[in-house]
Amino acid sequence: MTDSPMRIVALGGGHGLYATLTAMRYLSPDVSAVVTVADDGGSSGRLRAELGVIPPGDLRMALVALMSAPAALDELAGGADAANDDVQRHARWAEAFQHRFGGRGALAGHPIGNLLLAGLTEILGDTEAALDELRSVFGIDGRVLPMSTVPLEIEADVSGLESDPRISRCIRGQVAVATTPGKVRRVRLLPSDPPASASAIAAIENADLVVLGPGSWFSSVIPHVLVPEQRKALQRTAARKILFVNLAPEPGETPGFSVERHLHVLHAHADQFRVDHVVVDAASVPAGRERDHLVRAAAKFGAALDVGDVATAGQQVHDPAKVAALVKELCERELTR
Repeated sequence: MTDSPMRIVALGGGHGLYATLTAMRYLSPDVSAVVTVADDGGSSGRLRAELGVIPPGDLRMALVALMSAPAALDELAGGADAANDDVQRHARWAEAFQHRFGGRGALAGHPIGNLLLAGLTEILGDTEAALDELRSVFGIDGRVLPMSTVPLEIEADVSGLESDPRISRCIRGQVAVATTPGKVRRVRLLPSDPPASASAIAAIENADLVVLGPGSWFSSVIPHVLVPEQRKALQRTAARKILFVNLAPEPGETPGFSVERHLHVLHAHADQFRVDHVVVDAASVPAGRERDHLVRAAAKFGAALDVGDVATAGQQVHDPAKVAALVKELCERELTR
């Protein structure tokens, strides 16, 4: 590890990205989140349809992850507590951003953070400007950036919906893809060549470390290699790249998927995508033939397979502190070579 903070970029969306950002903030204050923008459900879907804005929900969650981070950095520093009032202020605003209105009216179900972000986008005319304004007002380290400057749609080929299992049906929309019975075979973005965020491209190219995953595989992970300019930036960057594979299949998107299957599907969507490390949880892949198959699957990305304890005890979610410790070990290992 160098004396200056690592420049880290985390790619993903939703709860998976939230966990990754929390983990990366143990390692550095200089963390940029690049977030998928295809959500069409819930509050995000309503605001997207009514206002034509980039869906704000995953962007809001990334902001909250960074907003909640000072305590994590203090812990890593060895106990130099941040001012208590700053920690409490961040906690209050993080709770406020996540708070959903109750009742049965037009506001029911909308998180406060979504409305703030949508409103500022209308005022400033740009989602990135709105995100940067919130970052400045609330004293948030790091940056949150949309993957594209326009809202995207996900379209999938899904089999198992017809009497003939060889026939696939085209399903459009993130929520529809996640909830339709059957097996997702392939996903696409609409438009197919969307405008990438110039700020996200610059962050990737200038990063020391890029992390992809975990998360909803077809809607939060794979889309990051489907934006042509972003995929090229991932190929150009000199950053160390780490892919975190999900701990378990996700109902709706990846039912019945093995860890190895996750890797094969990603490779099928971007066979030129390269990473340095593929990280899997030890408990999700016992030693033996299955792990040997994973070594070969990781090699398709030009990667080493790294197996460690990265799960929260008793849950199928990644533990941010364990993830941070493993990433720190991988980076330090490379420095000694």
